[in-house]
Amino acid sequence: MERKNSEAGPSNNPLKVPAASFPTHNSPRVWFLTSALSPLSVRLIRLLLKHGDYVAAGLPPKEIEDDERCLEFKELINDCNSNKKQCEGWKDRIRGIKVDGRAKSQCLAAIAEAIKVFGRIDILMCCSSEAVVGTVEELSTNPATRSLVRDQFETIYFNQVNFIKSALPHLREKRDGHILILTGITGHIGTPGMSMYCAATWALEGFCDALTYEVAPFNIKITIVQPNKEIQLLTNRITFAPQLPQYETQNNPAPQIRDILAHVLNSHPDTRIDPQNDKYSIESVFPILPGESKDKLVMETVHALTAIGGHENPPARHIVGYEGIASVKEKLKIVSEEMEDFVEVSCAVDIYTKSAVSQAALAKPRSQRKRSVSIERRDSNNEGKIAQLEKRITMPEDGINRLGNSQSRNDGLRKSRGRGSRGGKGRGSQGGSH
Repeated sequence: MERKNSEAGPSNNPLKVPAASFPTHNSPRVWFLTSALSPLSVRLIRLLLKHGDYVAAGLPPKEIEDDERCLEFKELINDCNSNKKQCEGWKDRIRGIKVDGRAKSQCLAAIAEAIKVFGRIDILMCCSSEAVVGTVEELSTNPATRSLVRDQFETIYFNQVNFIKSALPHLREKRDGHILILTGITGHIGTPGMSMYCAATWALEGFCDALTYEVAPFNIKITIVQPNKEIQLLTNRITFAPQLPQYETQNNPAPQIRDILAHVLNSHPDTRIDPQNDKYSIESVFPILPGESKDKLVMETVHALTAIGGHENPPARHIVGYEGIASVKEKLKIVSEEMEDFVEVSCAVDIYTKSAVSQAALAKPRSQRKRSVSIERRDSNNEGKIAQLEKRITMPEDGINRLGNSQSRNDGLRKSRGRGSRGGKGRGSQGGSH
């Protein structure tokens, strides 16, 4: 497909990237972004306005106070109010709404304001995020660190849930709508040193999985978009809990994510993390990256969101990027192999004949079985549509180095459980504790 180039970054540091793809629709859509100040959100808004859509931009009060955090959004507003030909009409199609997602009343008011201004909401994009870095034990040493656990769930879980609850009556009444949830592959794979971040993400995704079935009769679709973890980490606030020396051993993977993030933050003088203070105090900072690095980091996810948002038959989950797909596949493979190893033990609690147990053990992989449709709106050729959809998502050729190595972490998990490749070696050891 031939694509034209478009400018997706701030005007002071432009980077030419392929134009975004959008689903076919008859009229402009109205988007509501729960957090519009992140580099990803600003670039998404620019593409939406250029496409002709309307945007209600949620502005979290805690983030408005940070001048550096607001810089790109202010540049966007200046462009909207300018006489630039490419920005003509933008100022009439964007509305900034100050809202703290942790307060349900403010979410209700923000949704009501967006509906009053634009007449409706078609796509609700839940994109609020903040990462708390620390092990389970490091986040339970004193009242201050324990409060970080609640803050983590307030930002990632309760914040998004409040917006969803506030928008549901409107979407249900109009019997149409799409809810996009931006999380990460941490919704599939646990990351040492980010236990509470993973826990809050899994809670949100579990909530959305159940909600999908509840709202399907009202033609409301829900899609969880999972980019690599650095997308959300490096574009939102990062809070470091004090380190415990017991976890600083060479063979412990917990400090790895802390060290990598500290290395990135220390590359900018305004976000440097003092290694000594990091061990005794709580530090919180918004990463500052060069404009071109931000574009390379987030644009593949931005293009995924534009291609999926408002789609007639969107996927329930969409993983962005090859590395994320490979990591999740490997994790699912490990889970599947462990289930196969203990299928007889699992079936032992049920009253089945021996032949039924054997059938369970020899069951064909899901890819070889007839696909069952559990929600009426998903038709039999859904997989083909998703494949076509993914082809329209353009990814930049280059990107910043990925944080950590998910493949090696899966290999370590396999090794720690005594499981090698299943090719010709039979089952792994069953002698460990489970």
